[in-house]
Amino acid sequence: MGTSQSTSVAAPRLLRENTGLCSSSDPLNQRCGLSGVTLGRRPLEPSLDPSVPRLRDPFWALWKLRPLKKARGSSSSLATLRRRLLLRRRRSSKCPDHARYMRELLSGCSLAEVSALCEQYEALAALKDLSVQADLARPPASAKKHDLAALFETRVAADVELVYAGACFPAHRAILAARCPYFRQVLGRFPGHGARIGLELRTPGVDAALFGALLKLLYTGELAPHQHDRPLLGRLADEFGGAPNPLEQDLRYLLETGDFADAMLVFTKGNGSSSSSSSSGHSEYGFSSLGTLERPCHKAVLAARSPFFKNLVQRRNRGEELQPERAGLNLATRIVLDESVIPQRFSSVLLHAVYLDEVNLALVCRPLEGGPTSLEDAMELYQIGRFLELDILSQGCEDLILEMLTPNNLATVLAWGARPYGSAWVYRQAVNYLRDEFQPFSQSPVLLQLSAEHLREALSSDFLQASEHEVLQAVLKWGEHQLVRRMEDREPNLLSHTAHSVARKGVKKRDLSDVELREILSPLLPLVRMDHVLPANAETLAHAVRRGLLPTPPSHMLGGDRDAVRIHAWIRSTSGCAQGVWIRPRLFMPYYEEAKAVLEEHFSQAVDVVRAAVRRPDDIPDTLYMVDERRNLEAASANPAPPLPDPATLSQMVKREQKLRQSPLVLRALSLPLTSRHLVLSQVRLRVVREFNLPDATAQLLENASGLKDQEEAARRRGPFARPLSASQEHLLYSRRRPEADAGADGHLSEVMPDVAMATASFNQLELEESEIELDLGDGYCQQRFFHY
Repeated sequence: MGTSQSTSVAAPRLLRENTGLCSSSDPLNQRCGLSGVTLGRRPLEPSLDPSVPRLRDPFWALWKLRPLKKARGSSSSLATLRRRLLLRRRRSSKCPDHARYMRELLSGCSLAEVSALCEQYEALAALKDLSVQADLARPPASAKKHDLAALFETRVAADVELVYAGACFPAHRAILAARCPYFRQVLGRFPGHGARIGLELRTPGVDAALFGALLKLLYTGELAPHQHDRPLLGRLADEFGGAPNPLEQDLRYLLETGDFADAMLVFTKGNGSSSSSSSSGHSEYGFSSLGTLERPCHKAVLAARSPFFKNLVQRRNRGEELQPERAGLNLATRIVLDESVIPQRFSSVLLHAVYLDEVNLALVCRPLEGGPTSLEDAMELYQIGRFLELDILSQGCEDLILEMLTPNNLATVLAWGARPYGSAWVYRQAVNYLRDEFQPFSQSPVLLQLSAEHLREALSSDFLQASEHEVLQAVLKWGEHQLVRRMEDREPNLLSHTAHSVARKGVKKRDLSDVELREILSPLLPLVRMDHVLPANAETLAHAVRRGLLPTPPSHMLGGDRDAVRIHAWIRSTSGCAQGVWIRPRLFMPYYEEAKAVLEEHFSQAVDVVRAAVRRPDDIPDTLYMVDERRNLEAASANPAPPLPDPATLSQMVKREQKLRQSPLVLRALSLPLTSRHLVLSQVRLRVVREFNLPDATAQLLENASGLKDQEEAARRRGPFARPLSASQEHLLYSRRRPEADAGADGHLSEVMPDVAMATASFNQLELEESEIELDLGDGYCQQRFFHY
């Protein structure tokens, strides 16, 4: 023991004498990051001979770090640490300073140009609000009280007839018995299916209309506004056994107890056959001991909530009416559901959605180990809701999928939402999530999991939250990853999963083929707005140009006044001699905030004067956006025509659009000076179409109908002496609003940018009402004229 102690004490003394590295406050210790480390916790080897190699000993490693002159090329942990610290500093210094880049860009701009840029951003911000509303739009799922009210009005699956005051009221036993003690007693005396029961009430003053309103109260839990005779209602409540409970409470009672059940949902196992009866050893949750699951339910509730179940119940009722031997028997109708379509483990979730408007994944029967995840269960339940036409279930699953959306499952949700059986609503929300968080996603493995279609969907948006420099870096990184994967697929099977495979040894950037990389990135690089890359001398941009990856270099690299070209790429010039091509900037919030800050700091006093003096350029898209819209129109014409809504639905859609046009958001967007009216109204029509559960292509039909409505409204304002539209005017209206009917290219471009010839050819065919407009004749000056249209 003494020897061991002397050794452990002598070892630090020896190190202190030879190297001086024992103290934790030593400068070299601090430089090595070893401050606070106590040496001597590990006993040294018995031999202290320096000639003995002790590479695994930490003290020997510290001795090797003594400040001696070393040969060039030798590595040490201290040098590695220094390199890491320097690399960290370089990385922190290379972090994008978006505000500084935007301020440098605006340093050479005039007050009018900064104000114009801010107005462009304001118009995009207003358009983004409308776009978000359009993406969130979907048809509202009908609540249980509305479905039960429709059931009472349509009298579907009625199993009893009540006769009062000479009027017959078809009704449903389960709902009346669960909601009212009076009807529970009456129906108990007439148990037969389809019984006709005459009723007489002791309370005077109750006519047939009020009796029908009371029955509807039992179905919906709400009384009509004109039926508020409180004294009479109080006497009726005493006769009926009290006021009814809340509708949800009584429906929960029917679900949990199964009382008055007249149907049985049978969830089969395997081949879909079921031989067990309703009394074959059920557990508390309705599981059968023979491999099937039987859940008691009520045909009235099923028929009210789901068109699928309504058609099924109606067919079963017609079949039972043809069997006289079943007339006096209260046998439950068996509805067999195949396990391959609707698994047993979703039975509780399905019934809770039908009865209570709840979608609770905690009710899913899960195995002890393994099995699908909650996200996969929600996706499968969504498809079941679509199959059963149960909107409350499908939309509830959409909400759950959106709540579970994370960066780790973003690619999975996008791929599922883009499929025919997926949810277009979930896909739109996932794309918006990708757009809003693209900046952090571009620096994470999430980027490499995205497909080219999903990346193209994000890059084509004006609301992508990332600078163009970061977008370019992300696109190049994604393309290089795809090229490496292609090289892995091409390598022989003998090399795969070996030390010489591409996956093991990796690939250096200089070994990547620029030609093949350009082919991979050809659909994505045109979507990167190269003229908006800040800083303009970014190494990533210059390297991409040198490698020949870009189809067209930025405008400021082609010569001329570089500063003027850069400014005019951001701000649309009102003069005809502007250099460069204007491209609509993205609504990147750091740029927007900095532009507003520059305007407020330096030009706050003269903003109103300048805005009044600056002439706003007309909303004419540049050539790039015209070509892009032309491609979209050609793609739309290649797709099959959308289904035509019926005239009543189309009329409701037009009324809905007219109402949305008067909303504060739309009015604010249209009031901004640089707002595109066409884009604003397109978002409004998309919202209307999605609220009516129609394809997005139906927005074109809505535009045609809205145009006719506007023409009728304009004719009504002009008065009864206005001339009706001629045949040529109607042809002009329909040909302009339906580009797929015109095979020529002018039909596509006439709406966004009519040329002088088209304007003069159709000028004598239009009636103009008095209004003040600005004409841009192309010479940089604006003339005001009054016209009638």
